[in-house]
Amino acid sequence: MREMADVFKSAMVLDVHDRAALAEKLLASLEELSEEEAESLWAEEAQRRLEEYRTGRAKAVPSEAVHEKVERLFQ
Repeated sequence: MREMADVFKSAMVLDVHDRAALAEKLLASLEELSEEEAESLWAEEAQRRLEEYRTGRAKAVPSEAVHEKVERLFQ
């Protein structure tokens, strides 16, 4: 985790164009994930979200509320 913080700190001193180029390259690298890697990452994310819900750090939102919000955003 410390390594990621150091990389982020270094990236933040770049000018806006270089940060945008770096962000684009990082996002593109995610498209190169194998199906197994992508599934593993989604499983980890699902587990993290479930743990947050179980410990009370996140709350459930009724699907109707989610659908209403999406409808408003895309009108």
